[in-house]
This record gives sequence, structure tokens and C-alpha cells, in this order.
Amino acid sequence: MSSLSRRRTRRAWWFTPWLYLLIPLVLLVVFTYIPVVSMFSYSLTDWDGLSPTRNFVGADNYVDLFTRPQLFQVFWVSLFYLAGSVVQICLALYFATVLSFNTRLRNLFKGILFFPYLINGVAIGFVFLYFFQPGGTLDTVLKAFGAGPHLWLGNPHLVNTSLAGVSVWRFMGLNMVLFIGAIQSIPPQLYEAAALDGASRWQQFRYVIAPSIRPIISLSAILAVSGSLSVFEIPFIMTGGSNNSETFVIQTIKLAFNFNKTGLASAAAVVLLAIVLLVTWVQRLLFPDERVEQS
Repeated sequence: MSSLSRRRTRRAWWFTPWLYLLIPLVLLVVFTYIPVVSMFSYSLTDWDGLSPTRNFVGADNYVDLFTRPQLFQVFWVSLFYLAGSVVQICLALYFATVLSFNTRLRNLFKGILFFPYLINGVAIGFVFLYFFQPGGTLDTVLKAFGAGPHLWLGNPHLVNTSLAGVSVWRFMGLNMVLFIGAIQSIPPQLYEAAALDGASRWQQFRYVIAPSIRPIISLSAILAVSGSLSVFEIPFIMTGGSNNSETFVIQTIKLAFNFNKTGLASAAAVVLLAIVLLVTWVQRLLFPDERVEQS
């Protein structure tokens, strides 16, 4: 085949990789970018979600949103979930490190710890409703140690801690699996060299494992922050946002469906998206990904 024919063949098939990407790109545009654009367009109107007419109001919804401090007070609830995310990542790191070595029944423990993530969030909410109810499972266990019953979901001082604990239980297994995958990619020669130098397990974690899986830890931190800002499922099922447990997403849902203020709710959703993107950008700026050389 001549060079001219080869060049023609390359030009004729330049689009082949795009054929493989066509369906994912269409799905991404249809289910991500078009809804975001539609949400932003709704935020500039006074649409109630039902009527066929939408009056353009410009930035009035955003002005209304930022001049009502009570709409942003719910972000304090996110701090409980953020603290729970820190506990979750620490526990996931601990179990991932322990189960990455030759531990008896480690595959069984991996399955047990990962199983909660596979359960539907609605089912988890109903299960923990019985777990936290007065005289329920938790109170029965604590009673054996002499502790009295508590209103875990009825006390404003306990409800967010209880709900954050449910999130830790549910999502810790996902982080653990991510960390295990990263730890298993570390060359075994590094462990052998550390063992020859007399490094303990803690020193191996500090000087070998933690630096090697830094990108995955950074990813988990980003997911933790964005997840704590957009909590919805667990508090909505278990409390409906009562007793100071209302999150920003629950509040947005109520604006749209309870008060028929779809325009204002869309503005709130746009603000939440902007906050998540800003936090992610700041986090990546402060903790940039570094290429980890493993040899």
C-alpha cells in the first residue's frame, strides 16, 4: 500500500474512536448537561412546577435566596456529616490496611463491611428507624450497661449525630474497597524493604502505604465533602427534616414540591452545585494530585 493510500485510510478512519464514545457522550449530555441548563433556566423564572407559563424574573430568586439567612442555616447540619466522613475515612483506612495483609477470614470481613453499601438507602432508613426508636435495639443494648433510653431521633442535640452515624455505617465499606484496591497496587518490594529496615506496621502505613495511596485519599475527601453538602436520603426517610435535621437538599425539595416554588428551588440547586464545585476546586488547589513513583 502506498503512502498516499495509507494517509487516506487514516483520514477516513479518524472518527472511529468517536464512534465508541458516541453513546456515553449522548448519555452524559442528555442526563447531565441538559438538565443542568434546564435547571438554570428555571431558576430565572417564577415557575411553580405546574402551570404552563413561566414568567422571567432574572436574578430575583437568587436575591431572595441570599437575603434569607435561614435558608443557609441548614448548612450547619452538614458539619455533622462532614465530621462523620472524617471518622468514616479513618475507619476505612484502618480496615483496608488490616485486611490487605494476611488476616484470617479477611475475605469474610471484607464482605461484611462492604455489604451495607449494597443495601438500598430507603431500606436502611426504615431499619434504623426501629434501631433508634425509644426502647428499640440501641436502647436495649445500652440498658445492659446501665444507660437509660434516649430520644435519638427526637432530641435536636442527638438526631444529627445519630443520622451521621448511619451514613458512616453505610458508606464506610465503599471507601474501604477503594483503599484496598490502591493498597494492593503497591509493589511488594516496598514492604520487604521496610520489613528489612525493621519498620513496624504503623511505620509501614505512614511511610509506604499513605504516600502511595494519596490520590485515592484525596478522591475520598472530595467525595466526603460533596456528599456531606448534599445529604438527602437518610434524613429524609428517618426524620423528614424535623428536629433540626433538615439538610439543604431536603429544604430544596420542600420548596419545589411542598410550596410550589420550583424557580426558587432551582436557584437553590444551582447555588449548591456552585458550592460543591468551588469546594472541590479549592480542595484540589490546596492538595494537588502528585504523581507517586513506586519502585
